[in-house]
Amino acid sequence: MSVTEEITTRLTRAFSPTELVVRNESHKHAGHGGDDGSGESHFAIHIRADVLAAMTRVTRHRAVQTALGDLNRRVHAIALDIG
Repeated sequence: MSVTEEITTRLTRAFSPTELVVRNESHKHAGHGGDDGSGESHFAIHIRADVLAAMTRVTRHRAVQTALGDLNRRVHAIALDIG
């Protein structure tokens, strides 16, 4: 399973989002710090879910990071747009 698919699966299970877009942006960082050559090092996530909307901004970010679990160690950078 690709990292994009794993992120999508974990966030869908955790939050049942109304909107979820996971973009692999690793190509934008080729040769930069954190690029491990895998093509799966940098991601941008746009997520909207009712359960997240009720949380503070910091709590939303923590909840998403918790749902991603060990992926946080396997991926160099994740940009989050949460609502």
